[in-house]
Amino acid sequence: MDKLKKRWGVNSNFQLIIIFIVFSITGSAAVFMARPILAWIGLERGNLPDVWWSVWLYWTLRILVIFPCYQILLVVFGFLFGQFKFFWNFEKKMLNRIGLGFLFK
Repeated sequence: MDKLKKRWGVNSNFQLIIIFIVFSITGSAAVFMARPILAWIGLERGNLPDVWWSVWLYWTLRILVIFPCYQILLVVFGFLFGQFKFFWNFEKKMLNRIGLGFLFK
């Protein structure tokens, strides 16, 4: 725990627990939101043809929907739990590593 606190610049165990809670809530919420978003677009599993690649297509699209939802919700839940600065910096670092850092310049 001390290595993680040092790496993230966290001062207390309480702050670390809050960060873990935000990560868990964000992940669950992003997965929960993906199905209604795909249904709103019209991409439900029942609407896809009954061929072998439709399952792969559905799950690929679902993961592609989950990713931006997760990014947005991470900052929102971080703000609600009083850790906006940590999660904003975390978000910028993560997007920079995957090549989307130009969004913040």
